Amino acid sequence: MVNYIYLFRHGQSTYNRDGKFTGWKDAHLTAKGKSNAKAIALKLKGKKIDVAIRTRLSRSKETLEIVLKSHPECKKIIEDDRMIERSYGVLEGTTHEAFIKKIGEKAYNLLVYGDALENISDRKLIKEIENFLGNKEYDMIHRGYNVRVPKGESFADVEKRVKPFITWLKIYVRKNKVNVAISAHGNSIRIFRKIFENTSREEASKWFIPYDKIFVYRIN
Repeated sequence: MVNYIYLFRHGQSTYNRDGKFTGWKDAHLTAKGKSNAKAIALKLKGKKIDVAIRTRLSRSKETLEIVLKSHPECKKIIEDDRMIERSYGVLEGTTHEAFIKKIGEKAYNLLVYGDALENISDRKLIKEIENFLGNKEYDMIHRGYNVRVPKGESFADVEKRVKPFITWLKIYVRKNKVNVAISAHGNSIRIFRKIFENTSREEASKWFIPYDKIFVYRIN
């Protein structure tokens, strides 16, 4: 028997819209974010969902609520913060522009804060950083894996919680013979994919996780 895991990112939040590092801050969906969630719901229409998993954050809950409107068969919702967003510690609530200004002033230690660059999706802003740092140095910082923002997490920290979640999830799906939908976050999805798809840190660090894409995994 084959069961499926449907993994997707929450829709755009107010912090995403405003270009802020979000992390564990509890931002709600924007109108565009609700549209993102509806796009996910449309793609999942006709698929059977027995169990849904979300985190404690509102953007995860609100996205899942929209998706499950088309799935009355889903009777169980689990809250599991092992799939929560990466914590950006002292950077949470800071705008990307303010962060870049600090880089320009060389006020931040790039070996400590540089890994936060992966959270910036605006190509124009990324180009500004590349021009300032140089492509080689930018790539080295951007793809850091063990660098932890003060009072926050590194990618390695996120992997430490996502890995046991995946182990639990596989056992749960096989034991209960259920299809599972997971409303998660960009960086937890990045690590989930890395582990599930057996890819390298370097490859995983290059990914951007769209708001309207579903990652589907088969569990035999």
